[in-house]
Amino acid sequence: MVRGKTQMRRIENATSRQVTFSKRRSGLLKKAFELSILCDAEVALIIFSPRGKLYEFASSSMQTSIERYEKHTKDNQANNKSVAGEQNVQQLKHEATSMMKQIEHLEVSKRKLLGESLGLCSIDELQEIEQQLEKSVNSIRARKAQVFKEQIEQLREKERVLTAENQRLNEKCEAMQPRQPVSEQRENLACTESSPSSDVETELFIGLPERRSKH
Repeated sequence: MVRGKTQMRRIENATSRQVTFSKRRSGLLKKAFELSILCDAEVALIIFSPRGKLYEFASSSMQTSIERYEKHTKDNQANNKSVAGEQNVQQLKHEATSMMKQIEHLEVSKRKLLGESLGLCSIDELQEIEQQLEKSVNSIRARKAQVFKEQIEQLREKERVLTAENQRLNEKCEAMQPRQPVSEQRENLACTESSPSSDVETELFIGLPERRSKH
């Protein structure tokens, strides 16, 4: 009779689950024992039942096997960290090399834009450099014109502010000057009109008109 394939899922029936656990536990312990004998391997097996009962097997000493396992785990972690650190160092070296190449390329381009190291440049490279320079000059001129325009606008705004301030101060000065009453203005005008425009000298002469002696 052919045994059917067991489905890998939890057995819902508690009795069947307990029977299966007992059979498979015994078989696992037997296999662990056989492995340690046949292959001269250090085997340690720990099993906890669903109720928490402990079953274990150790070919030598369980404590010794656990300590050996912990030491091996620590060594593996240290090795993994070392490998990861070495990988990081290699990656940093690769990035540094790439950056150095980029810096060197930029330095060469800079010298060419300054008109240096052009001896080995081809016609295409010279035309490309010329186009880059023309583009840069156009950008600089556009920015220069924009700056001039902004400065002119600022000066015009300052002029408007100063003009308005000057007008306000003139109005303030006129308001502070005292004004004469209308009656005083009329009296001053009358006195000005009645007063002679020039001084008159009065002299007394005795005698004939031809010979006047002044006394």
